[in-house]
Amino acid sequence: MSGITKAALFTLAVPLLAAPALAADQPPGALALKRVLLSTGGVGYFEHEARVSGDAALTLEVRRDQVDDVLKSIVVYDDRGGIGTVDLPGQEPLETAFRELPFTPQDLASPTALLNAMKGAEVQTSGSRAVSGRLLSVTEEYTQLPNGGGTVTRNRVSLMTAEGLRQLVLEETDSLRFADPRVQAQLDSALAAVAGAAGKERRRLSIRTTAPQTDAGAERTVRVAYVVAAPLWKATYRLTLPESAPGAAKGSEGGTGDLQGWAVLENLSGDDWKGVELSVASGNPVTFRQALYSAYFVNRPEVPVEVLGRVLPPPDEGAVAADVMAKAQDSAIRSRAATESGAPTAMAAPPPPAPVMNAPYAGAMPQRAAETTPAESTEATAQVLFRYPQPVTLANGGTMMMPITARAIPAERLSLYQPNTQPRHPLAALRLSNGDSGETGLPPGVLTLYERIGGAAAYVGDARLATLPAGESRILSFAVDQAVTVDRSEQPSRTLSRATLADGVLQLTVTDRQTTTYRIAGAAGEDRTVIVEHPRRSGWELVPPSGGATGGAAPDLTADAYRLPVAVPAGQTVTLAVALERPRIERFGISEMSPEQVRAYASSTELPAAAREALAKVATLRGAVADKERRVGELEREQAEIGKEQERLRQNLATLPRDSDLFKRTIAKMGEQETRLDGLSRELSTARKEADTARNTLRDQVRGMTF
Repeated sequence: MSGITKAALFTLAVPLLAAPALAADQPPGALALKRVLLSTGGVGYFEHEARVSGDAALTLEVRRDQVDDVLKSIVVYDDRGGIGTVDLPGQEPLETAFRELPFTPQDLASPTALLNAMKGAEVQTSGSRAVSGRLLSVTEEYTQLPNGGGTVTRNRVSLMTAEGLRQLVLEETDSLRFADPRVQAQLDSALAAVAGAAGKERRRLSIRTTAPQTDAGAERTVRVAYVVAAPLWKATYRLTLPESAPGAAKGSEGGTGDLQGWAVLENLSGDDWKGVELSVASGNPVTFRQALYSAYFVNRPEVPVEVLGRVLPPPDEGAVAADVMAKAQDSAIRSRAATESGAPTAMAAPPPPAPVMNAPYAGAMPQRAAETTPAESTEATAQVLFRYPQPVTLANGGTMMMPITARAIPAERLSLYQPNTQPRHPLAALRLSNGDSGETGLPPGVLTLYERIGGAAAYVGDARLATLPAGESRILSFAVDQAVTVDRSEQPSRTLSRATLADGVLQLTVTDRQTTTYRIAGAAGEDRTVIVEHPRRSGWELVPPSGGATGGAAPDLTADAYRLPVAVPAGQTVTLAVALERPRIERFGISEMSPEQVRAYASSTELPAAAREALAKVATLRGAVADKERRVGELEREQAEIGKEQERLRQNLATLPRDSDLFKRTIAKMGEQETRLDGLSRELSTARKEADTARNTLRDQVRGMTF
């Protein structure tokens, strides 16, 4: 390989990333970060290690925002010992500290707020006035300064003493303390809790391990690991192509390029990495969060307290005979028995108690994954793992580049025509093949392309590399190939392939065809292999291209396009016709079709002779029906017009004198119209019968036709 070798690439990175060895005098029981694995799932695996003997308690500090993830994923590896419990402070330690105190954290904002919260407590003051008494109130007052110097605010304290009510100014007192030592201790405890919670964004986990039953005093290694959110690491590549021979055809033969791959990552864990074993994994794992650090309570139904009703005996209203009393008693007993036999109101059972959460790992866990030493690049379960072979040191907040691959890779030059990206010119591209040479897959990333020209490297363009598994290939576009021009035109067509007639329904099987013609004008000085990406359409099928434009090669399929390779000789124009077809069915009721539609299908040369003859007969019958219906329509319109004219004449008669000539002429005209209406009624009845007969004849003929 002509580029930087893999060994040289790692050697180049070592001075930037190498770390000093861990101190040999690391205190026993101290957890030290040893391994970091960053995943493209947006999480990181952090493994800490400690040497312990006997039963041991290990402490681990994590950020407050990482506690949920740590509780979800923490795992302890101890080959010979066991794991007891893992505990940490509560979610809200400050609120817990104040829960049983007579004041709140807000009362510590000022002396006035604290004293008002402690009303009734006994205090002692010292200074110009030494007073001892119980707090009654603290009020603000404003005092005018001399010579118009403004006002000053002072706080007047009222105390109930043995001599009575006394007052003093808080600002003029040297000291004020609570006489009850218990109250003073509560105040000291609260202030200590506030000081401890200030800026406390970390939580300390205590991990208890148990020694093995045999050889309890032997020293052993315990590893504690967890998965928390981490910045996404990015892959970036550089590909250097060899110098092309003069006049060589692009894409005419395969070649190789020198590929370098780097992982760009950040340390935002909150701690410095010192001599850690660093790996990165490329995959798409399922990751999620759960609020395990928050306390949840189950809602329980509230049952009202049963209160016995007040007894109020009624007044005595006299007595009745014994036999009546006996009947009344029997009735009362039966009524009470019926009431007591009814179903009582069911009380909702309290929810079952929450299950007790056991320790994460109660017994010893084998150290399999933690002790294995993966190769520099390894195909793991649903991901590719890259491990840097040297210890890495990176300060918190720092960024680094880690080499992940350096090798020769097959690279074929070609042109890729994507109409939606560039309608007139194809894109200069490369086909990278990750062959079956035992190499692992490559994660997605950006690629910078260089080409050797005259012994020196020159920048060519940038490309985006999608995930490239082993044994597959990807096309990378990096520039516009302006030496090749493509003209694109479309021509839709429609073909009738089959027709059937049954039960008066004409069913046509039609094939829609969309033909796209690509005219590719090649480069003047060199041959090209142009891959045409033709869009796929749902429900349409590709017709295999005819001719030698594609060389008989089967097209490749992407998610939304066909890829058709075309060999374009230098200075020539090649035409590629791509056709998509879609069959569909059209149904028509012959009786409802117009005569013109039926004649159009009857004259279609796409139909067989029997079908055209049957449709011609239907067209004649449909024309006869149309003529009869047209005659009915004409008579109905004439009848309606005469009716409107008669209405107008009746309105005129109401205004004309009965002995006038105009009145007589109007009466005569209305008589003529009545005579015509009688004739129209007879003609319309005959025409409607003839139209019904023609429709019945058409319907009977059509139902009897089949082809």
